[in-house]
Amino acid sequence: MVGRLRSVSGSTGWGAVIAVLSAAVLVLAGPGVADASTPDGGRAAARWQASHDGAHPYAGVATQWDVPIRMSDGTVLRANVYRPANAHGRAVATRTPVVVNMTPYTKLVTAVASEALQHPVLAPYAMQLAKAINLRGTPIDGINQLARTVSDGGTRNFSADFDLVRSGYTVVVVDVRGTGFSQGVWDVFQSREQQDTTEVIDWAAKQRWSNGRIGMAGVSYSAINQIQAANKRPAALKAIFPVEPGGDLIRDIVAPGGALGAGFLPLWLTLVNGTKMIPNVASMLNGTFDWKWLADRVKDPLTFYPELIAGLTTPDIPSVPPYLKDLLTTGSEPRQSWLDHAERITTPTFIYGGWFDLFTNSEVRMYNKIPLSPGRKQLVMGDGYHMTIGGGQGRPGTPPRLDVLQKAWFDKWLKGIDNGIDSYGPVNLKQVGDSWISASQFPRDGMTRQRLYLSNRRSGTAPHAQGDGTLTPAATGARGSMTVSPTLWTLCSRDSAQQMAGLTAVFQGCSDDARTSERGALSFTTAPLNSTRQVSGYSSLHLNTVMDATDGYWTATLNDVAPDGTSKVISSGQVMASLRGYNRAESQFAPNGDVIDPMYTMTLAARQRVTPGKPVTLDVGLLPTEARIPAGHRLRIDVFAMNMPRGLPLRPLLNESGLKPQHIMLDPAQPSFVNLPVSAGI
Repeated sequence: MVGRLRSVSGSTGWGAVIAVLSAAVLVLAGPGVADASTPDGGRAAARWQASHDGAHPYAGVATQWDVPIRMSDGTVLRANVYRPANAHGRAVATRTPVVVNMTPYTKLVTAVASEALQHPVLAPYAMQLAKAINLRGTPIDGINQLARTVSDGGTRNFSADFDLVRSGYTVVVVDVRGTGFSQGVWDVFQSREQQDTTEVIDWAAKQRWSNGRIGMAGVSYSAINQIQAANKRPAALKAIFPVEPGGDLIRDIVAPGGALGAGFLPLWLTLVNGTKMIPNVASMLNGTFDWKWLADRVKDPLTFYPELIAGLTTPDIPSVPPYLKDLLTTGSEPRQSWLDHAERITTPTFIYGGWFDLFTNSEVRMYNKIPLSPGRKQLVMGDGYHMTIGGGQGRPGTPPRLDVLQKAWFDKWLKGIDNGIDSYGPVNLKQVGDSWISASQFPRDGMTRQRLYLSNRRSGTAPHAQGDGTLTPAATGARGSMTVSPTLWTLCSRDSAQQMAGLTAVFQGCSDDARTSERGALSFTTAPLNSTRQVSGYSSLHLNTVMDATDGYWTATLNDVAPDGTSKVISSGQVMASLRGYNRAESQFAPNGDVIDPMYTMTLAARQRVTPGKPVTLDVGLLPTEARIPAGHRLRIDVFAMNMPRGLPLRPLLNESGLKPQHIMLDPAQPSFVNLPVSAGI
């Protein structure tokens, strides 16, 4: 099987002729670099799309399966290499730039996805089916959003884009160590796996079919290892296009706010550990089966499951095993390996993320840390979930499709084509509740910080909640307490959909209206806004609390409440009371001194147990967001004592909390408030 080439032919006929003529017209229209500064990219984007979708210099794709790449420690990784081919299916001799994708989901899955989505016969039917799906108004109308990921090109960033290959790139998809057909033990982003990535880049740069200029592409896991590679500055790496990268895995998905990501983690670990056990059937049939591969799988069949199980079952802190303690210790191998170190990156970087992605916490932060000028770094933030990448793009007023942007980015930085992509954006944002906008930075200029104070005065807008209070621009002098108890109502919530990567968002009654989950919340709502407001940046909720146990779990959401009562979450955050301490040097503060982006220390050594019955203040940092709140709408803060499945307190902390009720103390001397970045005072 190793070394065999296969051709995938390109399309021909009138479609190609029309594409060539269209591209010629666009070229004659002039360079149009400046017109790339709008979200849709203007005339420049039309050229980018013609370059991606039009006729290409090569007729097909030649695939070399299971190419061995030996690492410095002797471990053999396996790669599929997709090269430009002539009309007879033979790989061309021309040296080309190389785009590397490191995946834990097996290159077999990538190959199947590539074939299914780009097959000359099957692909058009798949696209037509995806575009034809319209379940709007039904209980499962969220399927429309998933379908748009297929119809609008987002899936090509996960698979191998054959149009990219036919245009003159070689694509190399590699099974990371311990996954797919590669030997070794899965290292889950740690130092050995990161070294593998830089060695693969070096290998790709030295192949006879490579011109030595390397880019990287891929989604999620395959985006994170792009960031990890770029921060090491390998000489051959000239551009990366990470789609939904994480930059701090403990705070992003493993234990946001100190609570275990109980929805996503088990499913994800099962997926990777399951697919890594799929053998290379072809090698079994032709007598080349890799017995070292099998021995490595037997050695470590359930990577990271011991940590997960310990987090769910360890009864108390003294019993925490060392491998779990490492995750909650500053400076440990996983904690350091799982940080993006984006401040070291000098490689041109195009980041795509989303306000409801698994990694919203990191994407904007990562962009801001990269020390490159606008144009050499770009950011696009949609409003979708982890599984709905690029849905809705490529339409009037929206950014171009992700596969189109990716090719334009590589054409600029790997081929040196002056196509205007470096004048795009540099920041394009989907406003929650509205349309796309372009900006020079995030948070956007022109925001003012405002406190809104929590009061127990009834708003009359949330009779369904455990408590119905108000948010006011001035402290009311309210006194008393409001109690919230842990419930499972958040199973039907936008946070649940976010934690499940968007899969449960098919039930939009849960993800698009928080009134069901608010049955387990204290709600605090403003009066109707007298004019439209915009929110851009980080918000934080400051609470004066009392708990009946030595720990508690506080979750908050920021919502847009429509005149008909619909309550849509636009941001959320959570923290264990005992892990409320934050690193001041890494946190962000408002001009008045309020913390607006607390960077929780998240270590067992820094735990601060609560004294039952004694007031304690804490800050719940909310994820960054960009939203438009129309006149007549209201803003709302919901406060919960549980947030399944987004977070389940680690078992020792859960036991200490006793799942007891939690209380917000309303005291003029210690007011509770949310600090918001708004375009005008409320």
